[in-house]
Amino acid sequence: MVKAIIGRKAGMTRIFDELGRAVPVTVIEAGPCVVTQKKIPEKDGYSAVQLGFGEVKETRLTKPEGGHLKKAGVAPKKHLKEFKLDSADEMNAGDEITVDVFAEGDKVDVTGTSRGKGFAGVVKRFGARRTPTTHGGGPVHRHAGSMGSGTDPSRIFKGKIGAGHMGAEQVTVQNLEVVKVDKELNLIAIRGAVPGARGSVVYIKNTVKNT
Repeated sequence: MVKAIIGRKAGMTRIFDELGRAVPVTVIEAGPCVVTQKKIPEKDGYSAVQLGFGEVKETRLTKPEGGHLKKAGVAPKKHLKEFKLDSADEMNAGDEITVDVFAEGDKVDVTGTSRGKGFAGVVKRFGARRTPTTHGGGPVHRHAGSMGSGTDPSRIFKGKIGAGHMGAEQVTVQNLEVVKVDKELNLIAIRGAVPGARGSVVYIKNTVKNT
């Protein structure tokens, strides 16, 4: 069964298991989320639901966003995200999804926006090698170097590594384990690190891995 929820990263800590071993976990405030839209195969060609998370003033929304949520009959939500769920046909606008859709031992994929690291060179950004530091190499040891022939293809292919903005991009970490779920506090503890800074929004979905 496909399960999903939207949350906010609270930070990292550790939990001790029954054997006394320290387990590093990321604590996420997950939900409650509200179904704000339902997609059906007859109308949209596929089955999915759109979830809303986080309270916000109505004046903070654009008129199209406000009208969309009013049509669904739900309070203004700051974050919206669509998920293809197995149980989408059974859900309707206004239904609530809480953190207890997950249980201890579940495997999940967590998607977030990685921390921005500003402008970086190819060595830090892509792990490129430095040029030789002897025999008149000059002050270019961490530069990208030659970009290729000028005659053919006479251009630089897309995807060529180079210096530029590092981080601040969507990252998904797969096959993480749910260590603990607290429905009263809407908290879920996931083993290991997940993308993003404290307070950033993350999307949790059961893993696509089969193992």
